[in-house]
Amino acid sequence: MTIKVGDIIPDGTLQYVPYDPSESLEACPRPLPYKIHEKLKGKKAIIFAIPGPFTPTCSEDHVPGFIKAADSLHAKGVSDIICLSVVDGFVMNAFGKVTGSKDKVIMAGDGSAIFANALGLTQDLTKGGMGVRSKRFAIVVDDLKVTYVGVEEARGVTVSGADAVLAKL
Repeated sequence: MTIKVGDIIPDGTLQYVPYDPSESLEACPRPLPYKIHEKLKGKKAIIFAIPGPFTPTCSEDHVPGFIKAADSLHAKGVSDIICLSVVDGFVMNAFGKVTGSKDKVIMAGDGSAIFANALGLTQDLTKGGMGVRSKRFAIVVDDLKVTYVGVEEARGVTVSGADAVLAKL
């Protein structure tokens, strides 16, 4: 079953490295758990997913869109903007450094696709050499309740992009 508006977001644990402005680009800190219900209880947040860090659409369009829109999203009451991918927290930390996400977007790994599976939003990209990944999507939650779901049905960024999410807030 796919997550839908009105549902409570499933609980799950992602991996992330909190932004540290004093950390060098070469540093490789250990990821920490990001417990969805614990971190998002009582907050308005966005969880958006990319199929693959360092891939063209993710690197050039989807993630930069949320980085650029972060201040506008925060002005609408969003506390956390989380970029999710079915990779480990180390890769997401490196991807955050390359994209310059800093403290604007939390880069979180769902290495075994447990959370993406709980959402019903995985896809099999084995033929392309990527294995099981998340679909490209964006979800808005308010005190753990889903208020928006935008899942891409084709290549590109439309309903899961920052502009689409901002328009729904």
